[in-house]
Amino acid sequence: MNILILHGPNLNLIGSRSAEIGKKITIDKINTGIRRHIRNEEAQIKILQTHKQFHAINFIQRNRNWANFFLFAPMAWARYDYAILDAVKISKINTIQILLSVDYSDVTKSNSIFSEFCTDTLIGSPDKVYLEGLDYIQKPI
Repeated sequence: MNILILHGPNLNLIGSRSAEIGKKITIDKINTGIRRHIRNEEAQIKILQTHKQFHAINFIQRNRNWANFFLFAPMAWARYDYAILDAVKISKINTIQILLSVDYSDVTKSNSIFSEFCTDTLIGSPDKVYLEGLDYIQKPI
């Protein structure tokens, strides 16, 4: 199984936001947790965090034939980035939208332009919701 993970804009600053609520969550800790979670699974992952729309689109397009699943935390892109939405739709990768709980973001399933086109949307704390996404895509059908 091949999995793409795209962290949207400002997720590299999750440590600043988490410190405000007394947690110590960083993008490096999230990525380490992801890698540990699939360590013994037959899965390969590619992870990218970017603020740049064209990097995100290139990442999706270049890996569309490689990836079986796409975990995507759109962050601010969730409200307006139709170019990335178009890339997601055209790629036809099974996409799980990752949204962060209200302590970390004000993006919701109802105000995200990606919700309608994703296989599912998972919402939670950044240190747990990605792992839930991995469990979701690895569960037997």
